[in-house]
Amino acid sequence: MSDQKPLPFIYQFAAGAVAGVSEICVMYPLDVVKTRVQLQQGTTVGEEAYNGMFDCLRKIVKNEGASRLYRGINAPILMEAPKRAIKFSANDQWGNFYRNLFGVAQMSQPLSILTGATAGATEAFVVVPFELVKIRLQDRASAGKYNGMVDCVTKIVKQEGPLAMYNGLESTLWRHILWNAGYFGVIFQIRQVLPKAETKGQKVRNDLISGAIGGTIGTILNTPMDVVKSRIQNSPKIAGQAPKYNWAWPAIGTVMKEEGFGALYKGFVPKVLRLGPGGGILLVVFTGVMDFFRKMRGEEA
Repeated sequence: MSDQKPLPFIYQFAAGAVAGVSEICVMYPLDVVKTRVQLQQGTTVGEEAYNGMFDCLRKIVKNEGASRLYRGINAPILMEAPKRAIKFSANDQWGNFYRNLFGVAQMSQPLSILTGATAGATEAFVVVPFELVKIRLQDRASAGKYNGMVDCVTKIVKQEGPLAMYNGLESTLWRHILWNAGYFGVIFQIRQVLPKAETKGQKVRNDLISGAIGGTIGTILNTPMDVVKSRIQNSPKIAGQAPKYNWAWPAIGTVMKEEGFGALYKGFVPKVLRLGPGGGILLVVFTGVMDFFRKMRGEEA
C-alpha cells in the first residue's frame, strides 16, 4: 500500500486497532441492518419483513429499541484490533514478499490486487469466530437464545461442537479476498490519479477519497459472498442433517434459484454506506496514526 519502510508489528497492530474501532463505532448500526436484510428470505411477511434499509432501521428501533442497533458489538470490537492490524500489516508484508518474488522495486496495480487478496485470506482466518458470534447475536430470531457474547460462544461450542466456531470459513475467505483485492487495488490506482498531496489536509483528502472508492468497489465485488456467509454462519449444525447453506458457491446458486440474482445484493445499500465511507475513515485514521508513530520514532512521516 505504501513504499515507506513498514514500522514494527506492534505499531501496525496499534494503528489498525485505533482505525478499526473508530470505524466500527460510527458505522456499526448499518452492519446490523445489513445482516438483518441479508438473513431475510422470501417467505418473511408482515411486521417482520423489511422493505429496505430505512424500513429495517425503523422497525428495529420501534419494535426492539435503539440499543438493538448495537447488539453484538462486543465481538467485532474485540475483533477489530487483530483484524485491522492483520489487514494492513499483512498487506505490507505480502507486498514486500511479492516485490522480492517478482524482482520489482515498486508496487503496481496488479501487485496491489494480488497483495490485497492474499492479505484478505490471511485476515479471514482470524475473523471467522468473531463474525459467527456477531451474526448470531444480530439475528432477530436469536434474541432469546443468547445472553451476550460469552453465552453465545458457550452454547455454540456445547450444542454444535468447537469446530462450529469456524462455520463459514470458506465463504469468509472468499469475502475477504474479494474485498481486500478491490480495496487495495483501487487505492493504488486512485492515488496515482489524484494530485500529489503537498499538505496534511491534502493527504487526508486523498486518503478519504481513495479509501471510500476502494471500499465501495470492494463492497460491490464481495456482497454476494457476504450474503451467503451470513446465511451459512446463521445455520446451526444439526447432527444427521445437511444445512441448506453450506459451501459458498453452491449457496450462491441456491439463493439465485430461489430468490433471484438481486437477492445476492440484499443489504447492499447499508453495506456500501458503511464500507464506502468506512473504508475512507479506516485509511485516514490508520495513516494518521502511523504518521504519528513515525514522528514519535524520529522518522519522516
